[in-house]
Amino acid sequence: MRKILIANRGEIAVRVASACTDAGFASVGVYSDSDTDALHVSAVDEAYSLTGRTPAESYLDVDKILHIAKRSGADAIHPGYGFLSENADFAQSVMDAGLTWIGPSPDAIRALGNKVTARQIAVRAGAPLVAGSEGPVANAAEARRFAEDVGLPIAIKAAFGGGGRGLKVVRDLDGVEEAFHSAVREAVTAFGRGECFVEQYLDRPRHVEAQILADTFGKVIVVGTRDCSLQRRHQKLVEEAPAPFLSDEQRRTIHEAARAICSEAGYTGAGTVEFLVSESGAIAFLEVNTRLQVEHPITEETSGVDLVQEQFRIAQGLPLSLAEDPVPRGHSFEFRINAEDVGRGYLPTPGTVEAITVPTGPGIRLDSGIAAGSEISGYYDSLMAKLIVTGADRQQAIRRARRALKTFTISGLPTLVPFHRAVLESPDFTDSFAIHTRWIETEFRHGITPDPAYDPNHPGPPGTVSVPLDIDGKRVMVGFPGNLALMLGAAGLESAGEGDSASYEEVVDPGLVQSPMSGKVVKWLVDAGTSVEEGAPLVVLEAMKMENVVPAPESGVLTAVLAPAGSTVKTGEDIGRLTVE
Repeated sequence: MRKILIANRGEIAVRVASACTDAGFASVGVYSDSDTDALHVSAVDEAYSLTGRTPAESYLDVDKILHIAKRSGADAIHPGYGFLSENADFAQSVMDAGLTWIGPSPDAIRALGNKVTARQIAVRAGAPLVAGSEGPVANAAEARRFAEDVGLPIAIKAAFGGGGRGLKVVRDLDGVEEAFHSAVREAVTAFGRGECFVEQYLDRPRHVEAQILADTFGKVIVVGTRDCSLQRRHQKLVEEAPAPFLSDEQRRTIHEAARAICSEAGYTGAGTVEFLVSESGAIAFLEVNTRLQVEHPITEETSGVDLVQEQFRIAQGLPLSLAEDPVPRGHSFEFRINAEDVGRGYLPTPGTVEAITVPTGPGIRLDSGIAAGSEISGYYDSLMAKLIVTGADRQQAIRRARRALKTFTISGLPTLVPFHRAVLESPDFTDSFAIHTRWIETEFRHGITPDPAYDPNHPGPPGTVSVPLDIDGKRVMVGFPGNLALMLGAAGLESAGEGDSASYEEVVDPGLVQSPMSGKVVKWLVDAGTSVEEGAPLVVLEAMKMENVVPAPESGVLTAVLAPAGSTVKTGEDIGRLTVE
């Protein structure tokens, strides 16, 4: 290999580009019309336009990527994660074009990327499993029959999905039909295929995974474990390595099952075998991700192994640089920095990064795809960067993480930073580890309110303005929403005497339905003329590859649909109207 085309964008494209430099390879980047000025474009040695704005028009277009590989003289392709990374047909096309594919074989991707056949491999390998359908279910009726047979809750899963997309948990029979159709839509949008299967859902489990490396000589190494239980809507927000609070027996079971599954599948490359750990301590195989994981840096930090460099070695037919499973050293956390508004239900929030201040100090690593001025598009995932913090043990890593997150600021759009700060103050996470995959939705009380600077009902300059004030001789930074800061500035902040105050009122039509995000209208759940109760599901919006249900703001009759299905809408845009009863 001499020159590697990175068929991806964002922070993972930057990460692979850095690995290319370390290994002495030239790097080639690709970019969509939305990513012309993205950070990954300047991180590579040369970059080429894919044209088109949506994933289907750009990063998912196999012909365009292969054409650029030929044009640039690249002799290998690294897919990163997401997009085409688990597409067996793409892997085969790369190989058929005479290029080196940096990933597992197409056969392994097909076998393990399909969650149905992956279960069959796990059975042959003797891995622990929960009850599931024999294959993809044909329709919602079949999914309902499965639920009636095995009991609720059930999980409807995209057979070719991952990252929480195309995954719906159903807790009552009446919700099966809509959950099934939603899972299919998300799967088609994110992966291009809509087949879904059904399995029994373990309530309140931990999510624990094993990072593996397998070379072409038959060696399979388990590099380490990770706990990824802090999730919302089945997407990970915080991960840590090694997975804490596991018994020696549990850890041994996970290592042995992961190794057996990959050996049974004839796997080569980097991959992750995921498990659920029930409240009783039972372990159940979940799936295999046939690619590099978003959370791979914490395994690198605690094992001393550069996973991308190992991918390069395997692709070149070289043996692994490891002789055996490494012993973990220290403890590491990864905090995903997503463009999401925690106070508004983790709504994805495309926008512009106005400024960014990153933490420094011992044990701090930032894998980032953004800089000041970066445009965060609604066409792609909400992940912007990853803060990785490592310490000698878990408690030191927590202390370092608190310090790092205190100084980490991004202005211009809401992020998950306030959420991460709140998590690190919860004893459930820091002490007792009473964490499970639904802990955020069911038990976490973060107290984070919507930032009015990003409220579509109170438009104003995005971000906040921080003003230093002396209070009893102590310097305190006070943050003002952008619109309020402008008001105070116009009035003269220094002239505001004791007892003075600024206020404003805004008249909002209570029956107006406004889009809480920029995205696309997928479908209206009720027809015009239908009566709805306040809070009832009204319309489904898709943004950053996830579906979000918008509730009715008031009780009334839906009298107007202003943005029909298929419409592209912006935050705060009027999409419907209710006649309030």
